[in-house]
Amino acid sequence: MQKFKVSNLDCANCAAKIESNISKLKEVKYISVNFAESTMFIDTDDIEKVRKVIKDTEPEVEIVDVSEVIKKRKLDSSEKGKIKKEFIGLSLLVLTYLSGIIFLKELRSTPNNIAEHLIFLFLYLVSGYNVLYSAAKKIVKGKLFDEHFLMSLATIGAIAIGQFPEAVGVMIFYQIGEFLQQLSLKRSRNSVKSLLEIKPNYANLKKEGAIIKTTPEEVGAGDIIIVKPGEKIPLDGIITEGNSNVDTSPLTGESVPKVVSQGESVLAGMINITGSLTVEVTRTFENSSIARMLELVESATSKKAETEKFISKFSRYYTPIVVGIALLIAFIPPVLFGASLSIWIYRALVILVISCPCALVISIPLGYFGGIGGASRKGILVKGSNFLDVLTDVKTVVFDKTGTLTKGIFKVTEIVAKNGYNKEDLLRFAAEAEYHSNHPVAHSIRRAYGREIHELDIEDYKEIAGYGVKSRVKGRIVIAGNDRLLHKEEIEHNVCNSESTVVHLAIDNKYAGYIIISDELKEDASDTVRYLRKAGVEKLYMLTGDNRNAAEKISKELKLDGFFADLLPEDKVKTLETIKGRDLKKKIAFVGDGINDAPVIARADVGIAMGALGSDVAIETADVVIMTDTPSKLGTAIRIARKTHKIVWQNIIFALTVKAFFILLGSFGIATMWEAVFGDMGVAIIAIVNSLRVLK
Repeated sequence: MQKFKVSNLDCANCAAKIESNISKLKEVKYISVNFAESTMFIDTDDIEKVRKVIKDTEPEVEIVDVSEVIKKRKLDSSEKGKIKKEFIGLSLLVLTYLSGIIFLKELRSTPNNIAEHLIFLFLYLVSGYNVLYSAAKKIVKGKLFDEHFLMSLATIGAIAIGQFPEAVGVMIFYQIGEFLQQLSLKRSRNSVKSLLEIKPNYANLKKEGAIIKTTPEEVGAGDIIIVKPGEKIPLDGIITEGNSNVDTSPLTGESVPKVVSQGESVLAGMINITGSLTVEVTRTFENSSIARMLELVESATSKKAETEKFISKFSRYYTPIVVGIALLIAFIPPVLFGASLSIWIYRALVILVISCPCALVISIPLGYFGGIGGASRKGILVKGSNFLDVLTDVKTVVFDKTGTLTKGIFKVTEIVAKNGYNKEDLLRFAAEAEYHSNHPVAHSIRRAYGREIHELDIEDYKEIAGYGVKSRVKGRIVIAGNDRLLHKEEIEHNVCNSESTVVHLAIDNKYAGYIIISDELKEDASDTVRYLRKAGVEKLYMLTGDNRNAAEKISKELKLDGFFADLLPEDKVKTLETIKGRDLKKKIAFVGDGINDAPVIARADVGIAMGALGSDVAIETADVVIMTDTPSKLGTAIRIARKTHKIVWQNIIFALTVKAFFILLGSFGIATMWEAVFGDMGVAIIAIVNSLRVLK
């Protein structure tokens, strides 16, 4: 997949046409053109053929690979200069036009007002040159029905019936509207981009006793960096010296500073507030949390919502239909009823002016873009506009237990030895058997053992997903896992009805006892359930590989609608399918964090992963990533999705209502062309501003 910056793309309808025409190429596997961001995502082996299609569709539009784009500062400077020139040019045009309206009466030396017509014709060509030129090039290629064609047809028609001042006025005010629309759009883009400008600019690399200021990309895993108070942490790593308060809000949206000290992990993008920190880098910048977050947000709008796709198709048919209606209005009354041809042509021209679909085509993707940006500010990464729509309709939420609803920080609370083994032996064997495991339960056992484990003593290791582990330690076969694992290995053992996690042990196929490990609910787990119920989620379930007693305790405490325990990874998928099958029309979300959750995350209508402690596999598979370990952020994500959906439909209804109203007024001769152009541009600007509300 390649990303391109699209320049000279000043028409949202044009963006839709470019995307449609490129999608017809057999060499193109995927294409998404986003007018709100001026970007294009494409998967193709023949980019030159794509460039040719773009030139045929919109000759002024160019694409540049993002890696080749000039430095942002130069682009901004050039853009500011262009805006200034446009403002000065428009100001001069308006002043000249107003002066002409006031003083040209005295130059009417002939009955046909030739002097007035010539001056207004000159002003018309100056103000409308780019619109007329663009329309002419497309007409030559047989491509009609965009906003430039409509505006050209309307104003040329006005000149044909002698309405010179109005034709010039409409073209000038159209240009002013376009200018204001571009300013609003630029502000909208900047508002979203400002949320994402959290990338660290430099790193203080400690090398051979000296501190070297370099880019984060130049630092490798294992290097040592120094982060001073007030600086952004440039890379993911572990603190080796120092302690401080860090602001995690750029990543998580949490405003309360977090206290960190030696041995704890910090992530790129966090801001160091108080003390100096020495950090050992654990990931290169391209693999860091911040880089992954930026990549996800920037590529999110390439996955379009159904509403966006519908409006793109709608706009292709809408304009020709309106032109057809205008032609009927222009000629049927004069032909059938003998009405004045010039009056009805004028009314038809008013309809053409108001009919531009840009308000819809611009504001809808911008609304979704704002929703994605607003969510990212809250520490929620939504990987596509389409997933915002799915979140809006979620009626069932299914949770994993460990690390999602519970803290995933286990603690050994009881050791019960059997058949001649003592507690110390049992804990040692368990720690050695679990030496290579990354499961939170294994971490808690090794932490409880607290002594050095010699890796060479472990001759063989096998992790059995959903069951436990089987290792050869100093020549002895050690099995550590759940009740199912011992049944699988046909080992007789005691039944333990604990409401906590139970790890059974067998040594050389003989039962040795069990270890009870306790976990705690997350502080906001109860709030999560309450928020989701309030948001209209009808059913809440929990899936877990843990034993039934532990699952039942959590389920009752949180007042869930049900739970499913003792599940293997493949059982979780089957269970989700069963829950989904109860009502196929209702959307279902799954929230998890582990590697074994990846299959069920992928199968849900919207899969959600915990980003802070979650596995890379789960995060890559998920449609939505919560950058904190707070499940209550799911409620926030649903609220943002619904607000985005509401604003998008407000824009659709508002734009279509106003346009229909003006078409009606124009048909009855109540609205003039000036009012129509103000109405068209006003709708576009109001819709853009309305889209910005989702950022709050």
